[in-house]
Amino acid sequence: MTSAPDAHHVNVADAEAQFNELQRVLTVRSQQAGTDRSGSPSLTDFDIEGGEKREQKFDLRAYLTSSHEANERAGIAHKHVGVTWENLQVEGIGGTGHKLYVKTFGQDLLNFWSTPFRVLRTVTESIVPALKARPPITTILHPFSGLLKPGEMCLVLGCPGSGCTTFLKAIANEREDYARMTGDVRYAGIGAGEMAKYFKGEVVYNEEDDRHIATLTVAQTLNFALSLKTPGPKARLPGMSRKEFDETVRDTLLRMLNISHTANTYVGDEFVRGVSGGERKRVSIAEMMATRAHVLCFDNSTRGLDASTALDFVKSLRVMTDILGQTTFTTLYQAGEGIYDLFDKVLVLDKGRQVYFGPPSKARAYFEGLGYKPLPRQSTPDYLTGCTDPNERQFAPGRSEMDVPSTPEELEQAFLRSRFAGDMQSGLAKYKHTMEVDRSDQEMFRKAILEEKKRGVSKKSPYTLGFTGQVRALFIRQFRMRLQDRFQLITSFSLPTAVALIIGAAYYNLQATSQGAFTRGSVIFAGLLTCCLDTFAEMPMQMLGRPILKKQTGYALYRPAAVAIANTLSDIPFSAVRVFVYNLIIYFMPNLSRSAGGFFTFHILVYIAFLAMQGFFRTFGIMCSNFDSAFRLATFFMPNMILYAGYMIPVFKMKRWLFWIYYINPVSYAWVGLMENEFMRISFTCDGTSIVPRNPPGVDKYPDGLGPNQVCTLFGAAPGNDVVSGRSYVSAGYDLNVADLWRRNFLVLVGFFVCFQLTQVFLIEYFPQYGGGSSVTVYVPEDSEAKRLNARLQDRKAARKGKSPKEKGEQTEDTATRFNGKPLAWEKVNYHVPVPGGVRRLLHDVYGYVKPGTMTALMGASGAGKTTCLDVLAQRKNIGVVSGTLLLDGKPLPLDFARTTAYAEQMDVHEGNATVREAMRFSAYLRQPPEVSREEKDQYVEDMIEVLELQDLADALIFSLGVEARKRLTIGVELASRPSLLFLDEPTSGLDGQSAWNLVRFLRKLADHGQAILCTIHQPSSMLIQTFDKLLLLERGGETVYFGDIGADCHILRDYFARHGAHCPPDVNPAEFMLDAIGAGLTPRIGDRDWKDHWLDSQEYLDVLTEIENIKSDTPKGDGRPEHLTMYATSFWQQLRWVVNRNNLKLWRSPDYVFSRLFVHAFISLFVALSFLQLGNSVRELQYRVFGIFWVTILPAIVMGQLEPMWILNRRIFIREASSKIYSPYVFAIGQLIGEIPYSLLCGIVYWVLLVYPMGFGKGSAGVGGTFLQLLAITAIELFGVSLGQLLGAISPSMQIAPLFNPFIVLVPGTFCGVTILYPTLASYWRWLYQLSPYTRVMAVMVSTELHGLKITCRPDEFIPFNPPTGQTCQQWAGEFVAGFGGYLDNPADTTACRYCQYSVGDEFFLPLNIRYENRWRDVWILFAFAVFNFFATIIASRFLRFAKR
Repeated sequence: MTSAPDAHHVNVADAEAQFNELQRVLTVRSQQAGTDRSGSPSLTDFDIEGGEKREQKFDLRAYLTSSHEANERAGIAHKHVGVTWENLQVEGIGGTGHKLYVKTFGQDLLNFWSTPFRVLRTVTESIVPALKARPPITTILHPFSGLLKPGEMCLVLGCPGSGCTTFLKAIANEREDYARMTGDVRYAGIGAGEMAKYFKGEVVYNEEDDRHIATLTVAQTLNFALSLKTPGPKARLPGMSRKEFDETVRDTLLRMLNISHTANTYVGDEFVRGVSGGERKRVSIAEMMATRAHVLCFDNSTRGLDASTALDFVKSLRVMTDILGQTTFTTLYQAGEGIYDLFDKVLVLDKGRQVYFGPPSKARAYFEGLGYKPLPRQSTPDYLTGCTDPNERQFAPGRSEMDVPSTPEELEQAFLRSRFAGDMQSGLAKYKHTMEVDRSDQEMFRKAILEEKKRGVSKKSPYTLGFTGQVRALFIRQFRMRLQDRFQLITSFSLPTAVALIIGAAYYNLQATSQGAFTRGSVIFAGLLTCCLDTFAEMPMQMLGRPILKKQTGYALYRPAAVAIANTLSDIPFSAVRVFVYNLIIYFMPNLSRSAGGFFTFHILVYIAFLAMQGFFRTFGIMCSNFDSAFRLATFFMPNMILYAGYMIPVFKMKRWLFWIYYINPVSYAWVGLMENEFMRISFTCDGTSIVPRNPPGVDKYPDGLGPNQVCTLFGAAPGNDVVSGRSYVSAGYDLNVADLWRRNFLVLVGFFVCFQLTQVFLIEYFPQYGGGSSVTVYVPEDSEAKRLNARLQDRKAARKGKSPKEKGEQTEDTATRFNGKPLAWEKVNYHVPVPGGVRRLLHDVYGYVKPGTMTALMGASGAGKTTCLDVLAQRKNIGVVSGTLLLDGKPLPLDFARTTAYAEQMDVHEGNATVREAMRFSAYLRQPPEVSREEKDQYVEDMIEVLELQDLADALIFSLGVEARKRLTIGVELASRPSLLFLDEPTSGLDGQSAWNLVRFLRKLADHGQAILCTIHQPSSMLIQTFDKLLLLERGGETVYFGDIGADCHILRDYFARHGAHCPPDVNPAEFMLDAIGAGLTPRIGDRDWKDHWLDSQEYLDVLTEIENIKSDTPKGDGRPEHLTMYATSFWQQLRWVVNRNNLKLWRSPDYVFSRLFVHAFISLFVALSFLQLGNSVRELQYRVFGIFWVTILPAIVMGQLEPMWILNRRIFIREASSKIYSPYVFAIGQLIGEIPYSLLCGIVYWVLLVYPMGFGKGSAGVGGTFLQLLAITAIELFGVSLGQLLGAISPSMQIAPLFNPFIVLVPGTFCGVTILYPTLASYWRWLYQLSPYTRVMAVMVSTELHGLKITCRPDEFIPFNPPTGQTCQQWAGEFVAGFGGYLDNPADTTACRYCQYSVGDEFFLPLNIRYENRWRDVWILFAFAVFNFFATIIASRFLRFAKR
């Protein structure tokens, strides 16, 4: 590799020295290894949270150097890509001072009614662009220039909000999140546009958050990325296969990042147990490196890593950059001096302006030269960002902001006048000229890209692998995901099988008689519809993986379209088996035509319909930005698909303005095909209720069979013939032609399947909805109180400006009131967790204590069990076995321990629709003692907002906050409780150095006022670690290495390590040194003895035991009276008040969720009513009234589908809050229901109004007043749906599982409510389900109220014609029949062509169905009782089922 001498701050000699150091480090470390060559131990071979195994011998220098030289010998082209940017400017939506306010349900409702005006306005603006209102624009990055040559690394520094992430995204060519990006960015002379189009995957961005598929292992995650980026044969060493290449690179990455032991562990996330947070961050880094891109942008990629691991990572990055000629940009928070020195350039940003760009070694002197106070003890990165922070910067003695550049504009101008700006401009001009004259780098880059492509891939494609190869790799990944998610696999097979068994048993063994004709249509329709609507769960699944899709398509691993096809293909092996088993049961249990041809035709049609509907719902999932809008859109089509399938209304009876829906409905073609398939194979015998006239009970006047003066009422029956062919039946009854089975229905279904595949491909490729990505903060409009409080906060903030840190500290002295801290001591704490094959110990004999007024740091390597230890001490573990003694104030932990202590967790889980102020007040109201007045609590919250510097975000919604603000809020929510003991899990993780320092300084202030604090900490600077009083240091396996004082300048800690052979150099951060000394990172431990043995033999260990005994003996003796302790700080009613208040605000600020439900109710009722508009009094219209009423039974399904995910998301928040005993599970469950009730009532009223009056209800004896009883029934079924949805959410472990119960829960009551299978024909062993079904009651109430006393008049085509025997009138022949079965004769006196109408009054329809008008009020209250039962079951489930293994 050629390099100019001035190209590197870290020159070749330094790189060689580092190679040698790393080689020594790795070689020594590898000698202690004992892992097998694969580097992929099983889950039982390592500890997820605790100890890691030592790695096998791996020499990074030798490997990289030899592979690079081998590549050069083989003639493999290198990729050296220097990056230049000139006048780079980035603008985002939202002007200065512009605030984006949250939308509410009320606004959504108003917007809906103004839709026509908004559409008109949009059309007008498209015609006249001048009328279009431009959104306010703010400049995020002001124009600046720079360059970074191949083999160089640039560290980007700045306070939060300075534009560091935006700069990295601009360099990485990720422009879609911004309003406008101007300036000239070039990569080896190639423009940004060309780079994005043809070389997309060569410039990559590693975001701060780790997004992975939780149920894939680490090795599978990397194998997938490598399989899509394996270079072609020309870019691999001769004789090396794709498989060998992938394995070599994967093992190299795993070893380089020290995570080989995690290869076969799930990646996991905050809810799926997997690798530790630090290890997950390294998986993200490894995945990005697997792309083999040469311009790398790392956004705070050391977050969650301990100081030693972070240094090892950056050292590895340095070596890779030097050897491979990569170009690396990195933002790092809390970078230590050792990390800082590894970079070639440092870029400092202040509010989007470049205030320094040049050598890292000159940066500190540059700012000191401007007039800033030298702070030699502060690390350089912290010092540089501190100079741009108005609250923290300090001026040199005798200097002030009057004569020192201090605003972003002044600092920018000062830099432009400096020699560093001149050097940068001349270097930029020189490099650009070189790129124009000598294009060797660019040509080699283009050649390398071409050589990497697999044979057959277009030269213009940015992808390494062809489309079919991408689909294959994605197919394998998706298939593994499904196979490894065992719980979902089992439920997805067992539930449809259970549903099929229920349907099959309900229609068991149908006979080929007239009674079995309509019922066969019912079982075919029920079986088809259940299978097709089961695919509704595909919609939310399409949205869950969007962040991962965005990241991986950004890496150019695959085209988005490949995902759509791979999803379908990978699902087919599972769905084909599942649907086959389902069809087997559905077909043979009801005794459908038993022939191989009949069954396989049935199976093929049902399965293709399933695939078509799966594609349909996936299309909506891809197309819509969120679940609620997709749900809204899908519900627009679902009622039509059911109503216009041809079953409820034959096509020739449909309203003329709506019948076209039948022809664009995939379900209709499937149902018609299934009907034709079944009825073309069978004939029916006419008997029983299908003969007119027939003998009523006690009469034997008429022949038992079909006599000459009787007729068969079955469609297609011929006079005098008691056998009806199935073909005639479907032809006369439904206008179906069996010849259309294959030539029309099958082909159209296949066409729908192909069409929906194409729509998925088109939408995901050209209109992807990635979601997220936007960093816009959303606010709640200020009310009068908020205005007053915010004005006070801003006044105090302004008063602090320009004061020294000491003065600032004095100003906020009053905020940290005295705390009544109590000492916590722990003895011989051990923790064991179950693992496959036995148990594993994560903590071993840990001793220690925390006293009021002290801060104790808990440190160790990533995976050493720091968080585990904190969880155990804070009593947050609910799996595994904890042994040992924990004492608070020398006594066993009291009942209120969890409430009176605070635990700020690493995962920032909050109610997203609350504001910062609301969240902190909620905590204060429910956790501070009731004797503290509300005014005091409010004032304390304002003080906490000020101390945590959240003044500008007090009214911001939590879901829109950045990482740093969320972290501050997490701490604020815990502090709002005024705890006696404060636990914090990595409070500085994700914060920049200055914010971390501010936070720890604030914690120090709390400790000085009596607070006892224990916190884990990852990357403390030398100044930060000195702020703590004591240190508990753990090594892998949960072994104690040290517990004791730190001392000024860490002298006590350094002395301890020096006594045992580890001497800390004066210029090295003691926190980093001690981790290296115990072998926490890649560095081998110092000494030949384990540090835990040093500890057990030390005097310090004995001192700890003595101090714990002192704490026990110093326990204040009580006065003998039992102390009254409660688990919760406030009463049940106070808890309920604030929980309900928060829940109401959440729903009001969730317009998509609430309005979607209202829209769906309105649309279904309106569309059903339009199909059955203003019904008359005929027999068919009587049936239509019942069909219209039957749609009420779909309402619980709609409500449940929306409620379950909402419940499960809210439960995640509750689990976090319940661990602190903020409120009880009973309050949580009751609060959830109370919040839903107003919207349920509104939805019920809207449904009732749009259904009842357009259909012309209220014409019976009950009159229009009776419709209000129907409203009561609709309200009851709404509440039943809400309570059932919440119950299912409460008993489901995840959002993926909950919807699987819905078809089962909805289908069973719907099947046995007496409508689809009439009560008289229901088998006696199923009648208990009839009584148990809530739909039985709602149908009984609404049908009896509607039809009671309703006069029925047959239309001419509804009369059943028959001829009486010669010499008898119609009345004489059929009088007994009419008297026994009801109905009326239209022409009783005639002697021929008698016309019999089946019903004369509505009661004759519902009385045989076991429905009684007089029981309607009883049935309403039974319906409410169902809802009450669900409600209490939900409360019990909330108490005992939380699915939170920890």
